[in-house]
Amino acid sequence: MSRSGEHYMPRPDAEFAMWANHYAQAVAAFYDAQGLDPAGLAPLDEALAAWNEAFPAHVTAQAAAQAARRAKDAARAALERRVRPVTAFVQAWGGTTNADRAEMGIALRGGTALPSRAPTTRPRALVDVAQRLTHRLRLVDESTPTRRARPAGVQRAELFVALTEPGRPAPPPPNPNAADGGAYRYMGSLTRGETTLTFRPENGGLQAHYLSRWVSTSGATGPWSETTSATVAA
Repeated sequence: MSRSGEHYMPRPDAEFAMWANHYAQAVAAFYDAQGLDPAGLAPLDEALAAWNEAFPAHVTAQAAAQAARRAKDAARAALERRVRPVTAFVQAWGGTTNADRAEMGIALRGGTALPSRAPTTRPRALVDVAQRLTHRLRLVDESTPTRRARPAGVQRAELFVALTEPGRPAPPPPNPNAADGGAYRYMGSLTRGETTLTFRPENGGLQAHYLSRWVSTSGATGPWSETTSATVAA
């Protein structure tokens, strides 16, 4: 809802920018013609200067974001074009097994069926925090913590992370049937059980809280892991 008497200000930013600069010049001329103290316009001049800096910066950032999205879409399309012939070759190769296909995350073929029921056990995250702004994670199954192998029928693990200030508790895990991590941000899928995460400098000193879950070869998800927390070394 607009406030009464302000309908004269154009709503589109580009039109507002032209109007505001003309307005400031016209008001300054009016003050001069009337013999008024121009110091009374100082707050207006400051606000106009801030606008004249912020608006072009926004336009530039918006254009950059659109260009980045176009570049991302083009890069993905190019990658997908490269993936398809490689997948077709692997699928047709006589030595390819369904276990190989599951490891690569491509469609399974007829033959020995792999277990596809929802996993019943949970991953456990082991975090190495020795390096600055870096966490090295290794996921093991809670039933076989000394082994690197995934449980039977598991294709991958989904990894999620939430960052908090030091001393703040970890966000609560989502309910068991949640489709995503809720307050936890999805970081990717792990097929080999290991990954390295690099944090931005401004995240140094924060607490990283990790959740994960197994995903079967049919896409069924298992229960959420316990939360594992570690400090991001600054």
